[in-house]
Amino acid sequence: MNENVDHRVPVLIVGGSLVGLSASLFLGRLGIEHLLVEKHAATSTHPRGRGNNVRTMEVFRTAGVEQRIREAASVLADNHGILQAGSLTGDDQEWLFKEIDPGGGLARFTPSGWCLCSQNDLEPVLLAQAREQGSDLRFSTELLSFDSDGSAVDAVLKNRETGEHTTVRADYLIAADGPRSPIREQLRIGQSGPGDLFHNVSITFRSKKLADVLGDRRFIVCYLTNPEADGALLPVDNEQDWVFHAPWKPEQGETLEDFTDERCADHIRRATGAQDIDVEITGKAPWHAAERVADRYGSGRVFLAGDSAHEMSPTGAFGSNTGIQDAHNLAWKLAAVLRGEAGPGLLDSYEAERQPVARATSERASARSAEHSHPGYAPPPGAGGGKQGGLLPVALGYRYVRGAVVGADPEQPVVPRGLQLTGDPGSRAPHLWVRQSGERKSTLDLYERSFVLLCDGADVAWRRAAERVADRMSLRLDAFGIGSGSDLEPENGADWAEAHGTTAEGAVLVRPDGFVAWRSAGSVPDPEATLYDVLATLLSRD
Repeated sequence: MNENVDHRVPVLIVGGSLVGLSASLFLGRLGIEHLLVEKHAATSTHPRGRGNNVRTMEVFRTAGVEQRIREAASVLADNHGILQAGSLTGDDQEWLFKEIDPGGGLARFTPSGWCLCSQNDLEPVLLAQAREQGSDLRFSTELLSFDSDGSAVDAVLKNRETGEHTTVRADYLIAADGPRSPIREQLRIGQSGPGDLFHNVSITFRSKKLADVLGDRRFIVCYLTNPEADGALLPVDNEQDWVFHAPWKPEQGETLEDFTDERCADHIRRATGAQDIDVEITGKAPWHAAERVADRYGSGRVFLAGDSAHEMSPTGAFGSNTGIQDAHNLAWKLAAVLRGEAGPGLLDSYEAERQPVARATSERASARSAEHSHPGYAPPPGAGGGKQGGLLPVALGYRYVRGAVVGADPEQPVVPRGLQLTGDPGSRAPHLWVRQSGERKSTLDLYERSFVLLCDGADVAWRRAAERVADRMSLRLDAFGIGSGSDLEPENGADWAEAHGTTAEGAVLVRPDGFVAWRSAGSVPDPEATLYDVLATLLSRD
């Protein structure tokens, strides 16, 4: 390998969009030095990728950035539901759903909630937060080449403004470099799945009169189904800035140059049924919907995350959320290995856990495109099969049936039919409101920087075992007793053991990413030996 190294860093992140910035945020929170490079000069300026699901907002909550994101998203805070209409002026209108959380039932499962924040608003928040943590993020910097010999990754970077070349040696590389990932291609990692689904041109435009046409209708997206001018309308500020996704058929010889301002404005007027509205075209960006998942999630010290690892239909906004959660899964594992708390075998669990989730989620995204008759999407004969269930089992209920978990049932589906958050190993740990030193918090707020052992407040054996195991293994392991007068006091007399699928004599071990790693239904003869063996298995410790 090249001995003329200009910079040494534990982790190099290539790609500074949502997934790369999230990886930087999560690694920074864990105290892991890293360098992020992005070839573009700044964050995204196009309003896209707006749907942030409840699990994504949970991980942003734990990372201390949820409130800033909600402030950036405040202009769309009152937009809910998906409308399907022949036009905005006729009677052919149907709400596919009007409220994303009707009745407020979601509060039983999470301290967070959905958030409509466009990529151009979200990325600057993540960038600012990462830089405040002291992270090194360099825009206008591209990866020219990389090489790995198994002990490190050498990368050659180019500053696109000055032309200067820099050589960086990293312990690990995260490839968040998009769906046509050059890093994935160099690694010769193939992809599986149906492939291209449809193509759209995303048109940004201004129209003051369109708000008058809409009246009090505040939707996330409206699918307009006029066969002569279909498309999807998305509000940016509900007043004068909008986005319209128009079908594009390059396979029929249609080019981007065919989408003139005049054609786009006419298409929008016909699609909305509002022929008299003002339409000023302000931008156009092509995008391609596809369903593909990488055959491998990395090679050696290089890992794929986000669109480089998977592509999926935009319906349901699953793609960016899955990518952000990739970064969250990988960050704590890299941190554990770099700190010497885990063996490198822990990193094998990244693919074992995240690849099945991507496959199940991408299939669900395509099915949802069929359900919603997404403009431009023609599902293959026999696809879809009717409604596949709600969003929550996909967004929040997915499970790791293999990987860094002990006691998970490998026969269970990765995405269940219903939402089942009852403390099963491999599932996201249950949410309970508790008081800790008088402060109200969710149990989910405990999970970020270490493994956490939960046990009954009256049971000292498990907590003593955790202290001894942490000392023996030289790792941080937080143990909390739950109950009246204990470390954590549940609100309203909630039974923590019942919520976690165990008994008062049992214990639950939760990973830094908030997923249940293991649980014991009751007491064991030797808690210290049991806990040591479980953690040694989870962390690939010999």
